[in-house]
Amino acid sequence: MIDAAVLSFVIVFLAEMGDKSQLISLAFATRHRAATVLLAITAASLLLSAGSTIVGAALALALPKDLVKVAAGLVFLALAPWTLRHSGLGGEDKADDSRLSGVWAPLAIGGAFFLAEFGDKTMLVTMTLAATEEPVGVWLGSALGMVAANAIAVAVGAAIGTRLPERWIRLLAAAAFVLFGVILIGQGLGLF
Repeated sequence: MIDAAVLSFVIVFLAEMGDKSQLISLAFATRHRAATVLLAITAASLLLSAGSTIVGAALALALPKDLVKVAAGLVFLALAPWTLRHSGLGGEDKADDSRLSGVWAPLAIGGAFFLAEFGDKTMLVTMTLAATEEPVGVWLGSALGMVAANAIAVAVGAAIGTRLPERWIRLLAAAAFVLFGVILIGQGLGLF
């Protein structure tokens, strides 16, 4: 089990570096507490890795990746106006998650992260590893690798969030969501 966990951790960690989910994590960390973002990413990673491990290669055959990309793209396009909804006026504190109170902030962040990763290379890597390695080790290793790689982005986002005006953070985050939405929809429709 330990060998499978270490192998999965290393492969998924490396696969996550520079991935769109790191940019999404960074964007969310500029607007929400780092702990909230990490909690959401951890929960989404555990769920996604569990599903990838349990279902394995059958999931890749059952769901058309193009449809998943279009759906994820639409979610990202919807996140852009949600990000801009607050004007940044009135001295809102970044550490105050009241704009999405209670469980809504981690659910929104976790859902966006889950959709960004769904059908992504790390999910496929986890499915492949689960077909040949010990499943519990693959699940834990891949989830921890995903969280570790995105924790780096959360740390950067939290640091940026304290140095940039909130209005610029919202504009940059919204632009990133639009960009990823358009790219995912274009990929799903076979345009690029």
